[in-house]
Amino acid sequence: MQNIQSKIASQNWESITESMHENGFAIIPKVLNNEQCEDLKFDYDNPSIYRKTVVMERYRFGLGEYKYFNYPLPDLIQNIRSSIYPKLAPIANAWMKALNIDTVFPAKHEDLLKQCHDNNQLKATVLILKYGKSGFNTLHQDLYGDVYFPIQIVLFLNEPDEDFTGGEFVLTQQTPRAQSKAIVLKPKKGDILVFTTNFRPVKGTKGYYRVNMKHGVSEVHSGERYTLGIIFHDALS
Repeated sequence: MQNIQSKIASQNWESITESMHENGFAIIPKVLNNEQCEDLKFDYDNPSIYRKTVVMERYRFGLGEYKYFNYPLPDLIQNIRSSIYPKLAPIANAWMKALNIDTVFPAKHEDLLKQCHDNNQLKATVLILKYGKSGFNTLHQDLYGDVYFPIQIVLFLNEPDEDFTGGEFVLTQQTPRAQSKAIVLKPKKGDILVFTTNFRPVKGTKGYYRVNMKHGVSEVHSGERYTLGIIFHDALS
């Protein structure tokens, strides 16, 4: 079986990069197999691998629950995180350059984590999310501290319209002096969605300008929806 590092390396990263520049997101199909998806869902009830559980309704984040993993991360998640980051760092750096932001992200993920730790951001931010009927997630951005990486990924662990209905992934794009644009996505089980954490550059008549983006999940109508979110920077708490 092709291991996860080689599967990630073999993707068409030129096309993914183009989609990120054009749209602020890209879908990478069938990265996880069925067994890997089921194993991640099975471990949802294993308290030893998580550091924190958040009941979303309590904080008006939506309706559902998510759990933050503790370090060390499970091997599958660690391998995905460390393998995809070097493919995304050049995209992030191109965005910073286009927007004249004086930030350069390191080529290796371990060096980004060192920047986080030097800023006292020591907590793992990888999380698994579970929604039941009527569950949803309000629009938000995952920043966690002054040091953050502007791109993140979500792994989809259920098949839409079979395991659950509704529960679409929603991105909103706020262009300056214009109405917000909503983007609704339905990735399949095993797919990875790559998307901007908080903003991206868009080319206008006078150069590039910054467009702010948020993400969330629409209401689940039936079934259960599991996803796993990988944020590349660490958190203060």
